[in-house]
Amino acid sequence: MYDIIVVGGGPAGMTAALYAQRNGKSALVIEKNGFGGQITHSPKVENYPGTLSMSGNEFAEQTLNQILAQGAEIEFETVTAVRTEGDKKIVTTEEGGTYEARAMVLATGVKHRMLGLPGEDDLVGDGISFCAVCDGDFYSGKTVAVAGGGNSALQEAILLAEKCKEVIMLQDLPYFTGESRLQDVLFARPNVRSLTGVKFSRLVTENGELRGVEIVHDGQTKVISCDGLFVAIGLIPENEPFADLADLNQFGYFDTDEQCLTKTPGVFVAGDCRSKFVRQLTTAVADGATAALAACRYINQL
Repeated sequence: MYDIIVVGGGPAGMTAALYAQRNGKSALVIEKNGFGGQITHSPKVENYPGTLSMSGNEFAEQTLNQILAQGAEIEFETVTAVRTEGDKKIVTTEEGGTYEARAMVLATGVKHRMLGLPGEDDLVGDGISFCAVCDGDFYSGKTVAVAGGGNSALQEAILLAEKCKEVIMLQDLPYFTGESRLQDVLFARPNVRSLTGVKFSRLVTENGELRGVEIVHDGQTKVISCDGLFVAIGLIPENEPFADLADLNQFGYFDTDEQCLTKTPGVFVAGDCRSKFVRQLTTAVADGATAALAACRYINQL
């Protein structure tokens, strides 16, 4: 039996394992895809304190090596169910594994909703981005397109408009769904233009680099030339398997605050999977530390 099982190997999950091991607790991290989560899509991270510049992959590799050096164990499996028996948490996986722990940290993360265009995955982090705070500086003085029309897309575009030569908003609906206040701020910028009611048809590339996006607008096919495409059409949490342990809000996120507590004693949540206003690398690792320390306190009181 482990002291703490962490579900998810992103920044929050790995930080939780690090803090658990540093506090004398044994930790197992179960990750279904690859360690690092969404940050691995960022080719350059320049807003993490103490580090001038690094890639998301470098962060993931260094943090994974760090938790392994501290004694954490890892398994590449997909968690399908968790049940409690007294003070014990029993985790089962799609691959047939069964693991037990005194406490759990759910750091399941989110995945970005994609446009579904051929070749899209290959350009993520190299022409296609999701975060203006993370990647906006790479497009200073250049032209970018933003796919989406909700609050997130408008907020991303406002940040991009401060540094990019031109920002082109592309919305598939006939209107923008974000707050009118944000629309007023964005569309008052002289370097912002928009098209609504568009259908995305393909990505335009040259020598493997993004050169634009082809759309259908008013019955006509046209190419929107751009140096980068920011996709802001929503995030998808994958928390349903854990709904019996932790309440979900209307959007499917764990309904908890910065204390990272749930309705189930000994079960904590951390990172982008929980309800929050800011989803950044720094907030994810902060959650991981908070959840792990709470789990350690819980175990100490058993």
